[in-house]
Amino acid sequence: MIKLILQGLVVGIANIIPGVSGGTMMVAMGLYDKLIHSITHLRKEFLKSLKLLIPIFVGAAIAIVVLSRAFEFLLANHPIPTNLAFCGLIMGCLPCIFQKVKGHRVTVGKLIPFAIFFIIVILMAVMGSVGGASADVSLSFINIIKLLGVGIIAAATMVIPGVSGSMMLMLLGYYDTILATINDFIDAVVHLDIPMALDAFGILLPFAIGVVVGIFAIAKIIEIIFAKAEVHAYYAILGLIIASPIAILIQTDWSSFSVPSLLIGIVTFIAGWFVASKLGKE
Repeated sequence: MIKLILQGLVVGIANIIPGVSGGTMMVAMGLYDKLIHSITHLRKEFLKSLKLLIPIFVGAAIAIVVLSRAFEFLLANHPIPTNLAFCGLIMGCLPCIFQKVKGHRVTVGKLIPFAIFFIIVILMAVMGSVGGASADVSLSFINIIKLLGVGIIAAATMVIPGVSGSMMLMLLGYYDTILATINDFIDAVVHLDIPMALDAFGILLPFAIGVVVGIFAIAKIIEIIFAKAEVHAYYAILGLIIASPIAILIQTDWSSFSVPSLLIGIVTFIAGWFVASKLGKE
């Protein structure tokens, strides 16, 4: 149970950081197949699925609610060590994925999904580096529908390994707004500011509903893909994972570069690799 909550924390943190994929971290920790199965078989295996889903979602929720402000600070003040830590977390999962394709002959048909998804991640990173405008979330019917749609898109990309849900939010112009709204909601609850809490809740609720719908919709599609072409799917995931650290480095603010920050970054990279390898063990 504690290990599942810790794994959920890592997934939640990954979904906060633009360029880092929550799906990739699930793969890194050996959770991905189990999580997809639990989501798509929730009705048939209700209690068994909940035993896996609840601690993971609790951990992810804690990370998003409690650590969103911390990572907002770390990215603003220590972007190089923070992003290198996530590069380590991602690279630490590669041995796990290589095991999934071990013994299968490399063919052009398998390299094509690898190349396609590698390019997708890099293009998203390049596009994200010029994105980030704040969206209008003033209370209206149109904005509620937009938030539902954005939640669905964000959830779908959060579940797909190698694709960053937070980067997609940035491209859509909702990243800063959603992160700020989460922090506003926490502040309002702490200070018992009911009107402010209700305003923030009114923004977060349709987004959260969209996230739930998106997770269940994309999980079924992914299950079908794995059933029909598992090895090809893992080659696509390899492309996504190998491209992810490059995408993170593209997104990193290097203006604060110094030898000490690089040395600290190397340490955080190794720490990230170590954590991924430990959490990825059965």
